[in-house]
Amino acid sequence: MASEIKKLIKARGAKKSSRFARQCLQAKVKLADSWRRPRGLHSKQRKDYRAKGAHPEAGFGAPKAVRGFHPSGYREALVFTPVELDAVDPATTAVRIGASVGGAKRSVIQTKAAELGIKVLNPKEAKVAVTPAAQPAEEVKADE
Repeated sequence: MASEIKKLIKARGAKKSSRFARQCLQAKVKLADSWRRPRGLHSKQRKDYRAKGAHPEAGFGAPKAVRGFHPSGYREALVFTPVELDAVDPATTAVRIGASVGGAKRSVIQTKAAELGIKVLNPKEAKVAVTPAAQPAEEVKADE
């Protein structure tokens, strides 16, 4: 099953090479490169003239078996607390840590995920803050 999923994900990536150009994108600098449906009464792109570009349609979607998968081949699960990692299957699911999670809880989630063998899709380096209270007592006595 894993080889079939990898094959379908590769096929999904190959389909993404066809981009859908917004109408008059090359004519105006201020237009963003994001698809907008042409609505003009005389629009050639709306009338499906072949030279004016393709529209996103049903046939351009990803295969149903791999819809919603991450390119690494895992399903994604959004996690905000370390307790939520217990419900994740490490063989099929990878974890994305929520954007609103702070640094301390993020490091706890990352270490627990590493223990459970769960892949983290957006890892960050743990920042360990050294406070003056954490210095050994011998160094403090030597300074006095």
